[in-house]
Amino acid sequence: MASKKRAIERTLRVLFIASEADPFIKVGGLADVAGSLPPALLSLSPQDINGWTIDVRLVLPFHSAIRSKLKQFTPVGQFVLPRLGVPIEGQIFETNSAVINSANPSIHPLKVYLVDGPPFRQGPQTVYSGDAQVDGERYTFFSLAVLELARKLNWSPDILHANDWHTALSVYAIQLERLAGVGKANAISQSRSDSFFADTRSILTIHNLSFMGAGSEQSLQAYSLPASQDPRLPPWARQMPLPLGLLTADSLVAVSPAYAEDILKPGYGCDLQDFLQTRSQVLTGILNGLDTSSWNPSTDPHLAANFDSNHLEDRLLNRQTLLQEVGLSDDLKIPLIISVGRIDQQKGIDLLLQSLRQVLDLPWQVILLGTGDHVLESSYRKLSEDYPDRVRVFLRFDDALSRRMYAGADLLAMPSRYEPCGLAQMIAMRYGCIPLAHATGGLKDTIIDDPQLGTGFLFEEAQIQPLEATLRRALSLYQDRTLWQSMQKRAMEKDFSWQRSALEYARIYQKLVNNG
Repeated sequence: MASKKRAIERTLRVLFIASEADPFIKVGGLADVAGSLPPALLSLSPQDINGWTIDVRLVLPFHSAIRSKLKQFTPVGQFVLPRLGVPIEGQIFETNSAVINSANPSIHPLKVYLVDGPPFRQGPQTVYSGDAQVDGERYTFFSLAVLELARKLNWSPDILHANDWHTALSVYAIQLERLAGVGKANAISQSRSDSFFADTRSILTIHNLSFMGAGSEQSLQAYSLPASQDPRLPPWARQMPLPLGLLTADSLVAVSPAYAEDILKPGYGCDLQDFLQTRSQVLTGILNGLDTSSWNPSTDPHLAANFDSNHLEDRLLNRQTLLQEVGLSDDLKIPLIISVGRIDQQKGIDLLLQSLRQVLDLPWQVILLGTGDHVLESSYRKLSEDYPDRVRVFLRFDDALSRRMYAGADLLAMPSRYEPCGLAQMIAMRYGCIPLAHATGGLKDTIIDDPQLGTGFLFEEAQIQPLEATLRRALSLYQDRTLWQSMQKRAMEKDFSWQRSALEYARIYQKLVNNG
């Protein structure tokens, strides 16, 4: 009956769940995706998706940081989850994206549910506590609470869209209910073995495979979620949230096509590559998009001068202003390199710092912005001390400064050892800053290294010598202003909008429902 109703209404009901979403709360790149993809799905017209419409609703934990800045929210219900035989009460609140995005009337209002309960009120009042067991408790509770929320609202989703380990257990729990419903499992409570999610199909987006939810084992036991007995999973992974979601989701999506290929290989698959090979038929890659309304050099209020690809001459004022701000030479013949983001071994920062020391015979200046590993932060400071006429270091998060850097710099260095998708290279290209990156994951998918059609520079191995050679190539080409500006123009005109990505997700949703 449910499938016939879908065919008549041609409406897809999507419950989108995540641990963070911009602008409600943001810690990392997941928030960019969860804050941008649901509105992009809502904005798709029936003409875009074969006459269908999408009703997508976002569910987040009611983090204290959300509560402190959100002025309008409405209680819509309560629920109870059994934990070690003791009922734990949770609360559901409703709001919408327009409440927190009132300054941007063009955004599509999105219905948002907030889940509250003891695990989020107790302990550190941050999105991620840093304690594996505390976070395991929080997100086990949240993953199961999402299912109770749907029941409470009597809103049976066609698609449950989970993201990373924090919500992967919701996918696993639905599969356990299906098994219980046909008498093949008895490890979960009878109250969960109903048919509410019988027609629900699940999709799990992999933002970073290396974070699997280790430390959640006790919480799974406490909430009666049994370990998997599937021999395809390594024994160490059978009671870990992300592997359990990867095992049971109807569709798996990595955040770039190249990352979907990478995680099937040793060195990138985090020791799950053999298991993931068995699920490769349901694994695909969809490149993350960019919030092009926010990251727009023609309207960005943080810039000294707005510009677009047809007015690159206006960009020069941003370069001059930035260099004056940080106290470096504004000589146009000296390329300005930047690095923006987390200071971490994964980001290849050590490779960059050593490579810069190898190209001292060439003209260059560099601005380094970010926080992270204390040892690497010290290496930043040492480079600045050794070359005070070339290097500026800012060990902080600074959105406004990062925008001025993208708009004024010539090269973005992004030598990540692995990068599931990456946003910095897309932002840089949109602002006319040419990326130089390791050919991995989303970097490989978004940057074209070609003498005639190029939008950036790529090196194949995450080692100092290939990075140095590519850096020399880029610094040399920079001196040809005509070729450089042609590359800038091509880079700025690349389409990284969420519209493209939303269409690809919508097609997967439709396929899952039609094949259900």
